[in-house]
Amino acid sequence: MINIQNLHFSYKKRKVFNGLSLSLKAGHIYGLLGKNGTGKSTLLRNMGGLLFPDQGSVSVLGFEPGKRQPAFLQNVFMVAEEFYLPDVTVQKFVKLNASFYPNFNQEQFRQYLNEFEIPQENTLQSMSYGQKKKVLISFGLACNTALLLMDEPTNGLDIMSKSKFRKVIAGAINDQKCIVISTHQVKDLESLIDRITIIDEGQILFDQTIEAINRQLQFKISFNHEEVREALYKEPSLQGTAIVAANTEGDDTKLDLELLYKAVVLNGESVRAVFNNQYIEQL
Repeated sequence: MINIQNLHFSYKKRKVFNGLSLSLKAGHIYGLLGKNGTGKSTLLRNMGGLLFPDQGSVSVLGFEPGKRQPAFLQNVFMVAEEFYLPDVTVQKFVKLNASFYPNFNQEQFRQYLNEFEIPQENTLQSMSYGQKKKVLISFGLACNTALLLMDEPTNGLDIMSKSKFRKVIAGAINDQKCIVISTHQVKDLESLIDRITIIDEGQILFDQTIEAINRQLQFKISFNHEEVREALYKEPSLQGTAIVAANTEGDDTKLDLELLYKAVVLNGESVRAVFNNQYIEQL
């Protein structure tokens, strides 16, 4: 689906990527995590053909995105963090744009709007930022493209809307579709994504499936001083000390994306070593 090799990219004098490589497959929802300004949006725009590599290659669906061929564009949709929508009704917006996406489904679009409780009689410019974003998310899902890129899609959504967002995204994935969601609000993606890629300062710090993370790491509240001392990451909580530790006993604990993110950013070498050692043992 997506194959990125030795990607170099700069904004004038600011280097963003220096040899980044990444492979993404269909049938998965990927979480691209990282703080603001670390390269998440830039990576998505390289995938979507809106930016062009200085060096290296980006292949999406067998196409070079930067060439922006019609067969590529009709199968990729990007929900950007910052966007402009014209002052037209929802149905006028559909009439103007749906024809560019051969797999657009009007009934699906209507269902998504109803799920998000969008007032369809209003013009887009009269809507709040959150309502506009939900219209754009609904349209992107209804286009049924093989690749859906979403940059900070939960920004501007309230708690109930975030819950509905997770519901509709989970229902939209299939074996032919790849969804890539970038965010710095890591809690919003818990229970939704099945692979996590963490980027910091233009580098991939961590890239693992949820299954592998749950197998190799444990997340819990601990009162054991020795356990806390040996943890990969720890922070105080009202109940005790929240820790991320190697899962040496095969315990089943609930993934905490926020704790994992902090552990990788602050103690990435030790976290990666847990996975690397396991890989060596399996060999």
